[in-house]
This record gives sequence, structure tokens and C-alpha cells, in this order.
Amino acid sequence: MRYISILRGINVGGNRKILMKDLKSLYEGLGFSKVETYIQSGNVVFESDEKLSNADLEVKIQQAITETFGFEVPVIIRTADEWAKSIVNNPFWKEKDTDIDRLHLTCLKEVPSPELLEKIKLFQFLPDRYEIIGKDVFIFCASGYGTSKLVNSFFESKLKTPATTRNWKTLMKLYEMIMS
Repeated sequence: MRYISILRGINVGGNRKILMKDLKSLYEGLGFSKVETYIQSGNVVFESDEKLSNADLEVKIQQAITETFGFEVPVIIRTADEWAKSIVNNPFWKEKDTDIDRLHLTCLKEVPSPELLEKIKLFQFLPDRYEIIGKDVFIFCASGYGTSKLVNSFFESKLKTPATTRNWKTLMKLYEMIMS
């Protein structure tokens, strides 16, 4: 089965540095095949014949990264089908004349509880908008992600689960990779 793993917080500001060739080698050492990385922020497409859940794969990769590089890195896994559904489900992508440079996807490690989903609705930062569907937070940043309050730390604190964000162009490139 084909998977995408997205790592949170590596190679940012010179901290928690992992070269992509080293990351690729680590995945191959774990027995994964057809391993490809994309840009320096920890996006890996791979295949696994193991019958493990996404959560079990996340733990396996996280432990290997900690043992190999000496620091913890949150890892979020999506299957090819889940990634495709995330693209189709984006409510902002369907809007007329949407600028894809303003679209982002925050991937959550777990589906938030109904109580937390209700509480987060109290926080709005217009003109930026977000919509949560399952383990996906679809974000439209009117002035760009760099100026938005809709960042990983906001969603992690309100939804009590690790999160990592990718822009729409990265999302689509990973989709091309996982489908090839």
C-alpha cells in the first residue's frame, strides 16, 4: 500500500535537521520500498507490505527517527486514498476564482472530540477561514499563511492533537507522487 508521511518541525530555522537522503535511507532501513522525499520539510511517499495501521506506522517511524537522530518528530501518515479524499473535500478549493496560493491543509494526528470541535468554532480570524472535516483542517489565508493565526500551534492547543500544515501546491505534488 502507498502512504504519505509528513513530519512536523524538521529543518526549520536550522533546528532538528534531517537531510532528505538520510530520511530516505531510514525509511528503506525500516523495510519500506519506493521511498521518495519531497522538499526539505519532511514529506515522504513510500510503500509498505506490512499490515499496520496508520497509527502503528507513525509510532514505528517516530521511534526510528528518535533513535537515529536523537530528537522526537511527530509523524502523521495518510494513505493514498485518504490523501485523495482530502483534496476532494476541500471546501475552499471548490469556490470560484480561489487563489491556490492561499490554500493550506493542516493534517491532524487524530479526529478531535465533538466537544473540542464545538469549542473551536468560537475562534474566528476573518478574513482567514477554516473548516474541519475528520482529521483535516482546510485553511484559506487571505493574506498568506505567514500572517495568519491559523497555524499548527493554534489547532494543536484547541484540538489537543499534533498537527502539521502543507500548502496546496505541496499537497498536489505529493498527490502526483503517491499516484504514480
